[in-house]
Amino acid sequence: MASQKNEMKKFGLVGKNINYSFSRGYFANKFKKNGLLDCSYQNFDLKEIVGIKEVYKTQGLKGLNVTIPFKKEVLPFLDELSPQSEKIGAVNTISFNKNGGTTGHNTDAHGFLKSLTEVTEKLPMSALILGTGGASAAIAFTLETLKIDFNFVSRNPKQGQLSYDDIDTEILKVNQLIINTSPVGTFPNIDKYPLIPYDKLNKSHILFDIIYNPLETLFLRKGKEMGCTISNGLKMLEYQAEKSWEIWNE
Repeated sequence: MASQKNEMKKFGLVGKNINYSFSRGYFANKFKKNGLLDCSYQNFDLKEIVGIKEVYKTQGLKGLNVTIPFKKEVLPFLDELSPQSEKIGAVNTISFNKNGGTTGHNTDAHGFLKSLTEVTEKLPMSALILGTGGASAAIAFTLETLKIDFNFVSRNPKQGQLSYDDIDTEILKVNQLIINTSPVGTFPNIDKYPLIPYDKLNKSHILFDIIYNPLETLFLRKGKEMGCTISNGLKMLEYQAEKSWEIWNE
C-alpha cells in the first residue's frame, strides 16, 4: 500500500476558507470519468500564505491551484512566473519542474476570455471592473487584450479608480459591460450585492459575475430584471481548470 501511495499524483487548491470550493469536486469528477485512478485532488486551507511552504513538501505533489485571498500574496513563494502571470501580477496555478522548482501561471485570463466571447458576439467598447483583488487583475489583462477600455470600481478607490458612489447614469451609458470580481454575494452571504444603480441598467448591458455559488447572485438577478444579458463564473472556472490541467501535464 505504501508504494501505491507514493505513486499517486497529487493536485490541490490553496486558499482560505475553501470548503465550498469548485475545484476539488470538478477534478474528482474528471479523474473518475477518465479513469485516472492514480490522481487525487485536495484542499489546502491556509490561514496565511506562508503555510504554502509546508504544502510544497506534500509527497507526490504535481500541481496547485490558488484562490482568494492568495493570488497576489503567493508571488514571493514562487521561483519564477510565466510571462502572462508576470504581466497580470497574480497567479492561480502552480506547476513544478523536475527539480522541484515552482512556476506561477494565470489561467483566469484564459477562462474569462473564452466565457465572455461565448456570452456575446458584439464586444462592448468599455467596461467596469468591480473589485481590485487578484481576480480583477486577470480580467483587466483580458480586456486590454480585447482592446476594451475599463475602469476599476472600489470601496476604497485609489487614484484613477472609481468609487461605487461615482457610478451614475452617464457612466453606465458608456460602460456596457460590468464584471463583478469582488466576493460580494458569494455563499453564504447571498443577500449581499455590489451597490450600483441597477435601475439605470437596460438590455444593452452585460453583467458578468465571476462568482459561481450561487449560480445566480443578486447582482445578476437585479441585472436580469432590467433586461441585461447575464453570466455567472461557472464556465470561466471550468475553462481555467482545464487550462491548469494542460499546464500540469506539459
